[in-house]
Amino acid sequence: MDSYQTPLGELRIGWMGHASLIMEWAGKVIYADPYSEVADYLGKPKADLILITHNHYDHYDPAALAPIQTPQTRFVVSQNVGLVDERYVVLENGAAMQWEGLRIQAVASYNINRRNEEGQHFHPKGVGNGYVLDFSGFKVYVPGDTEPISEMDQLPHLDVAFLPKNLPYTMTDDEFVALANRFQPDVLYPIHFFELDYDRLRKAVDPKIILKNPEKYD
Repeated sequence: MDSYQTPLGELRIGWMGHASLIMEWAGKVIYADPYSEVADYLGKPKADLILITHNHYDHYDPAALAPIQTPQTRFVVSQNVGLVDERYVVLENGAAMQWEGLRIQAVASYNINRRNEEGQHFHPKGVGNGYVLDFSGFKVYVPGDTEPISEMDQLPHLDVAFLPKNLPYTMTDDEFVALANRFQPDVLYPIHFFELDYDRLRKAVDPKIILKNPEKYD
């Protein structure tokens, strides 16, 4: 896991495959989009908080949730996941909440161009979430499944950002690079990819950005 110092203490972040993340902070364990086809969650640390960006099977996966949730686990979820039980908080795009001193804001995450065979966007506007996690000024961006969208111009400066990179669901390599160079996070990880040509991305992404070649957490 990579370690970052925030005003609220050390934050450790690991990538579990696909769009799945684990974070350890202040004795708490936070997961984003656990997915059982890319990681074995049996024996992994129990979750204090689980972020779900949308209800697609590779982001909202009951088989992954079962071994890590407890009666005390809190969930922050999108509208299309909904209020499953009293542990769930549903955030609309733009809404925010506080949890244990951490500010969580839901931001837009959707397709502009990419559609399924029926002509519908894979990820319609206003349905799924990205999240900006604000550790008292140290900000981490969990994107969900999105293309480059105008709402990203309203994002704050990001200390750590994750961006999805695959077709037909999210963005191309060129879109990934252009977006990275547009909002200039300090540290950037590609996720949600089928193939990753890290060397090509490294040559194209602004050298001031620390582009991480994600190593899988085990």
